[in-house]
Amino acid sequence: MLGRSANGIFWLFRYLERAENTARLIEAGFRMALTRDSKDASDEWRSVVITLGQQAAFEAKHGTDYTGPHVFNFVLRDKDNPGAVLAMVEQARSSARSVRTGITREVWETVNDTWMILREMLARPITETRLGDVLDTIRRQSTQLRGALEGTMLRNEIYNFARLGTFIERADNTARILDVKYYVLLPSLSYVGSSLDNVQWENVLRSLAGERAYRWLNAGRMEAKGIAEFLILDGRFPRSLAYCYAKLQSNMAQLAREYGHEAASHEILRDTCTRLHTLSIESVLEQGLHQFIADFIAVNTRLALEIQRDYRFIE
Repeated sequence: MLGRSANGIFWLFRYLERAENTARLIEAGFRMALTRDSKDASDEWRSVVITLGQQAAFEAKHGTDYTGPHVFNFVLRDKDNPGAVLAMVEQARSSARSVRTGITREVWETVNDTWMILREMLARPITETRLGDVLDTIRRQSTQLRGALEGTMLRNEIYNFARLGTFIERADNTARILDVKYYVLLPSLSYVGSSLDNVQWENVLRSLAGERAYRWLNAGRMEAKGIAEFLILDGRFPRSLAYCYAKLQSNMAQLAREYGHEAASHEILRDTCTRLHTLSIESVLEQGLHQFIADFIAVNTRLALEIQRDYRFIE
C-alpha cells in the first residue's frame, strides 16, 4: 500500500474520532455550566478549551471571555480555528476523497453526507437552543461511519490503518480529559474527595460516554480512584487506555503479518501494552496521575509518529 494512501486512511479516522470526542466534551461542559454560577461556568468552558489544546487560539480572538456561545461556536464552526469540528470534517472528507478507491461506497457516502449535513448546520452561529441538535448530529454521523466501516470494509491493511487512527486519537482524548480534571476543573487540591470532586468525576465520565457503564459496574458509587482505574485500566470499556491499546496491538499484529515484519512502532506498542497490563491503580496514583498521563501522552504521540515513519506516510 502506498504511504500516501495509508496516511489518508489514518488521518481520515483520526479527524472523525476527534470530531466526535469534541462534541462529547462540549456536551459535558454545557451540562456542567448549566448548574453553576457565571464564574464557575466560565471555568468549565475554559477547561473544555484547554482540554482541546485551543486555549492560545481562543484567547487570541476572544481574550478570557469564556462564555458558552463564544466557546462552542469557536470550537465547532469558527473559520479562523483549524481545530474546529467543521474544519476537521472538511479535512476528513478531503482525506476520504484522496483514498476513494480504497474505501467502500458506504464509507465514502457517510463521510460525504456528514460533511454536507454539518456544513449546513454550522453555516450560521449556534445558539444554546440549537447546540443539542448539532452535537446529536455529530455523534449520530460518527456512529453511522463506524457501522459502515465495520459492516463493509475488508479486514486488510486499509482497515487496520483506519483502526490505528481511531484508537490513537481516542486514547489521546481520554488521557487529556483525565489530566485536565485535576489541573483545571478543581479549584484547589483541598477539594479532592469533596462533593465537588465527585461531581467533576461524574462529568469526566459523561464526556467519555462512560457514566452508565461505570455505575453499572460499581453499583452507582462515585469514587475518584475507581473512576481513574476504570478509564485507565479496565479493558472492557471501549474508551479506556487499556482497551485502546489492546485494539492497537491487534491491528498492528495484523499489519506485521501482512508486511512480513515488525518495525520500531511495534516495540513501542508492546512495551506500553505490557506496562498497562501490569499496572495497578495504586501504582498510578503513587506515581501521580498527572505524571502518569503526561508520560502516556508523550508515548502515544511517539507511537503515532513512529507508525508514520515505519509505513512511509507522505504528508
